[in-house]
Amino acid sequence: MSDLETPHAGGDRTQDADVVALLMRQHGDIRNLFDKVEAAAGEERRDTFRRLVRLLAVHETAEEEVVHPFARRSFPGGDQVVEDRLAEEKAAKETLSALDDLDTDDPTFMPRFMKLRTDVQEHARAEERYEFTHIRRSSDVTNLAAMAKAVKAAEVMAPTRPHPGVESGAANMALGPVAALTDRTKDVVREALGGNG
Repeated sequence: MSDLETPHAGGDRTQDADVVALLMRQHGDIRNLFDKVEAAAGEERRDTFRRLVRLLAVHETAEEEVVHPFARRSFPGGDQVVEDRLAEEKAAKETLSALDDLDTDDPTFMPRFMKLRTDVQEHARAEERYEFTHIRRSSDVTNLAAMAKAVKAAEVMAPTRPHPGVESGAANMALGPVAALTDRTKDVVREALGGNG
């Protein structure tokens, strides 16, 4: 694997048989990459930032395709919880998009990066508190495992860059370089969920 690649969840061969545990581990990986970008300089900062962008895009697309739909239909108030998370994701994607257009050596990069870090961490805490807790309470071990499998499958099809203003994986994919991957992503998720997606 090159230094620019970011491993997918479970890429380290751990058994992620619970979607909440898998997503929580990704949150930890995201925090670690924020730390590394902040501590690095020059080419190392650029490379690490590219890895962070990729992981954020993969993580959010997987949530949009698998987790949010489950939350909407599985617990009271799920629609509002998801709408709140989507609003947070949109704001973070807008900041990330602006950062993506800057060189990491630009003097405005780090102040904007630190704002992104704060927004992403607040979003992750809200997901963990308002969405993940209810998902665990509203599901059984089999369904948690099926969603983990679907998240991993969605990651393979995820865009490499998030697109602000597009808070669905399908629309993100349509804006990406290969629009045909949209249907493939949905098929992969449905297959991973055993046709129940």
